[in-house]
Amino acid sequence: MLATTSGGSTSAKHADFSPLAKRRVIIWPDNDEPGLKHAQEVADRLIELGATVRLVNTANLPPKGDVVDWLREHPKAKAADLDKLPLVDYAKAENVTVAAEVWPEPLSPDAYHGLAGEIVQAIEPHTESHPAAILGQLLEAFGNCTDSRPHYRVEGSRHTTNLFTTIVGKTSKARKGTSWGRITQLFRQVDDRWTRACIQSGLSSGEGLIWAVRDPITKRVRKGKGADSYMDEEEVDAGVNDKRLLVIEEEFASTLRVMGREGNTLSPVIRKAWDGHRLTTMTKNSPACATGAHISIIGHITVDELRRYLGRTECGNGFANRFLYLCVRRSKSLPDGGSLADDALKPLAERLTQAIERASVIERVTMDDAARAIWHAVYPELSEGLPGLLGAVTSRAEAQVIRLALLYALLDNSAVIQPAHLRAGLAIWEYAEASARYIFGSAVGDPVADDILRSLRAISDGLTRTDISALFKRHKDRETIGRALELLQEKNLAKCEQRKTGGRSVEVWSAC
Repeated sequence: MLATTSGGSTSAKHADFSPLAKRRVIIWPDNDEPGLKHAQEVADRLIELGATVRLVNTANLPPKGDVVDWLREHPKAKAADLDKLPLVDYAKAENVTVAAEVWPEPLSPDAYHGLAGEIVQAIEPHTESHPAAILGQLLEAFGNCTDSRPHYRVEGSRHTTNLFTTIVGKTSKARKGTSWGRITQLFRQVDDRWTRACIQSGLSSGEGLIWAVRDPITKRVRKGKGADSYMDEEEVDAGVNDKRLLVIEEEFASTLRVMGREGNTLSPVIRKAWDGHRLTTMTKNSPACATGAHISIIGHITVDELRRYLGRTECGNGFANRFLYLCVRRSKSLPDGGSLADDALKPLAERLTQAIERASVIERVTMDDAARAIWHAVYPELSEGLPGLLGAVTSRAEAQVIRLALLYALLDNSAVIQPAHLRAGLAIWEYAEASARYIFGSAVGDPVADDILRSLRAISDGLTRTDISALFKRHKDRETIGRALELLQEKNLAKCEQRKTGGRSVEVWSAC
């Protein structure tokens, strides 16, 4: 039986499909977005009536073409010829969904080594914050309070104790801010002057960041009169003596938005700060520079905001990979809040103070033979890198692990990185990489391509163009999907093959 629906692609709700109940039905949609959407609506109605539904795969048919165009080219066609067309089982297409990235597994016990683990254990029962947020910000604060004297050298690079960490909540209620409150409660007992003078917020420009840790500013002035006059340097600003600065941005999305403005210098200055380089800009009216600055940054943001505002430029220029990304969510519900008294933290604060005092006289940190053996084993994988956007934001894996291991060594009052310190650093890195995978997806920086790739990796049999269109509820046009597939193919992340389906061959995509 041949049937048509009247009224174009919006008539599915008004047509009577009861004569097709429990029948075997093949739907031939018009090869355009309205036609494909209409076919899906019709198929939904027929499925409710117990019909078995298949769709003609229009991927290799002329754009905007329909059954009438095909019949013109095949005037002697019979109903049996329909079985030779590329068909897709509608139930399969309907059930194909975009595969979600997996939330990171909990931090390995290795991450809770030594004093850091004891502090997290003491704080965690009294806060709704995620353990990764507590631990990550604890290491940030310790590393900044310590200053830049202790370091580990890798060839010509000098890695110090400053970290950049982004605490990424699934929602705005992930209790990111409460975790920082517990860290400051602890550090007020460790170094109250540091908490009052060296913790700031308000990242908006490179010039502003430099000003917060500026060197003394001088200008040349003429002194004396007549033949006895001479030029001399005169100090016009005393600068900042304490070059430690921990920037806490609880609305990090605002910082990322500001960075996108034309002429903003924040990104290059932040990159130099992580590297420990002299900070300066070429802005004519900004004479300030900073030497020996020890800058750490903590940003709080939601997953959606980070995906929206971290642009491709910052992913590609090295800004993004200087940050550790830690996914967090509320760990528990405490309607009355926590009840962690300062006295309960006092013994831990005293040990933390001792570690900071010991670190102040340590300069070059080394690695013992046992830790070096572990390092040699993991280094090839760390340095190999990953493809696409995920690879771009995790490409400083080796440096990040070294900095983390350095912090654990100093917390143990040690000038030598030992196996436990390296394993702790690796544990945090594994969580950070898993977080980046959850946030940025598998891949390429194109949201459509990322969604397609996740689904290709989840479905071993591959997907036809019709299946892929169904991933997006047929809301993505043919050209958008085509560009995404080309991008995946260029990066060797997906491949295409032609498969026979009883008639014409069908284009099937699968992950490489």
